[in-house]
Amino acid sequence: MILNFETIEEQVIPNFKGGEKQFRTHMYTDEACKIMRASLEPGATIGVHTHETNSEIIFMLKGTGVVLYDDTKETLPAGSCHYCPKGHSHSLRNESDEVIEFYAVVPEQ
Repeated sequence: MILNFETIEEQVIPNFKGGEKQFRTHMYTDEACKIMRASLEPGATIGVHTHETNSEIIFMLKGTGVVLYDDTKETLPAGSCHYCPKGHSHSLRNESDEVIEFYAVVPEQ
């Protein structure tokens, strides 16, 4: 199956997971998985949340994000990937002056 994110309607979600500003995403969802092409403007965040029933993979396309993963802070530059396994907590922040863009995959387990 090919997903064309250009044809999936953009959703703008304020304060996603308790974060700051807006989370913009083109999201495909079925019963087994969520696949998102998303962005965060400067100063925007996805709030800290725990993956109780699933995991998440974030692949940074453009810019550099900051991930708070459990008790650590990680830099996530373009071309790198962050993995949050089931049972762990994380958030994503844009502490830069440019929009960051990324893909996120959340498979149900």
